[in-house]
Amino acid sequence: MKVRFISLASGSSGNCYYIGTEKYGILIDAGIAVRIIKKGLKEAGINMEMIRAVFVTHDHADHIKAVGGLGEKLNIPIYTTARIHEGINKSYCMTEKLHSSVRYLEKQQPMQLEDFHIESFEVPHDGTDNVGYCIEIDGKVFSFLTDLGEITPTAAHYICKANYLILEANYDDEMLRMGTYPQYLKERITSRTGHMSNIATAEFLAENITEHLQYIWLCHLSKDNNHPELAYKTVEWKLREKGIIVGKDVQLCALKRTTPSELYEFE
Repeated sequence: MKVRFISLASGSSGNCYYIGTEKYGILIDAGIAVRIIKKGLKEAGINMEMIRAVFVTHDHADHIKAVGGLGEKLNIPIYTTARIHEGINKSYCMTEKLHSSVRYLEKQQPMQLEDFHIESFEVPHDGTDNVGYCIEIDGKVFSFLTDLGEITPTAAHYICKANYLILEANYDDEMLRMGTYPQYLKERITSRTGHMSNIATAEFLAENITEHLQYIWLCHLSKDNNHPELAYKTVEWKLREKGIIVGKDVQLCALKRTTPSELYEFE
């Protein structure tokens, strides 16, 4: 079975990822306009009718802006925890509240949707509630950890299960420290419920990389406190220190903030 993955947007202005087969797929988060989701999928040869569900990581606006339109107008089920659903319907960005499209998940309670085996799990972030997703299709394991302040033992467990890993590298320490953000925001970002720095992500991967990990996509890069090349180079450098060669032992990509990635296909 061919599995396809594309990032439609990845960053603080909006996040949306697609994973699927040749017949159907799901979205992880929907923090960009429905028309942009439709356009990005169409250009990748994916029809909107193929979307079976949206799985939401947390209730911040850059992850949920489009869930009302997708859920209530297009009748696509919206899955997440009860507390995240509460947060979604209280959010200022939700002009279309969720009703008939609401579906509930329990953390670490696996569910089956078509050929997708899906498990949500706790991650430390400052949403109302926060999850990552581990999705297995045809023996291929994808783990999504888009916003988290640190890698807990639970998060590490799901990272280490992955063949294909989508993991945050939000900021460069020096760029954030020297940048124009107010002090309270810098402290929020660097806190244990904030975001992962390039170096923290790089060091964890270098120490914990497994032989079955084939692809790493660095996601949710900051517009003001990071550069794709910097995130990429930091991880590449730390991996090389451990004798792991990017391009040979593992593939690495820093995802774009506002434009789609290429469409990846895995047999």
